[in-house]
Amino acid sequence: MIILETIRLILRELTMEDTDNLLSIFTDPVAMLYYPSTLKRDGVEALIQRHLNNYQKYGIGIWAATLKESQDFAGLVGLIPQDLEGRREIEIGYLFLRKYWGRGLATEGAVACRDYGFEKLELERLISLIDPNNTPSIRVAKRIGMKLEREIVKWNKPILVYSIYRDTAT
Repeated sequence: MIILETIRLILRELTMEDTDNLLSIFTDPVAMLYYPSTLKRDGVEALIQRHLNNYQKYGIGIWAATLKESQDFAGLVGLIPQDLEGRREIEIGYLFLRKYWGRGLATEGAVACRDYGFEKLELERLISLIDPNNTPSIRVAKRIGMKLEREIVKWNKPILVYSIYRDTAT
């Protein structure tokens, strides 16, 4: 099911048929540099199932990002329920195939998710959880209006919490 469209992207719910596309990202050690580890097929299938469950439970999750022009799979962008220090928060997440890095697709998708979260879902706040060394993701967060809030420990490592509030979004 299509959730959002941008100038260049279609964001749609994942299906198990996306497994091979996701393996292209999750087996790439460079793309996964700031994540706990790469994933094999069973890990990717479990990730897809988690997001299928999120769609049912919360109406949101990570979405497949395909290029409008070619219908090619480019990556993932979405709104992900996260437990942050005992509170339910909604994260804007993004992860793309390396061949699409540097084209502004993550920013374009993140802006669409930000606007969807504030306008359609009427959320008051959105976050992004970013490894302190992941400067490209930090740049995306800043481009969409997020500010560094604090550093926490999550997933057994330091993580930066970037946030934006509906009343400050542009």
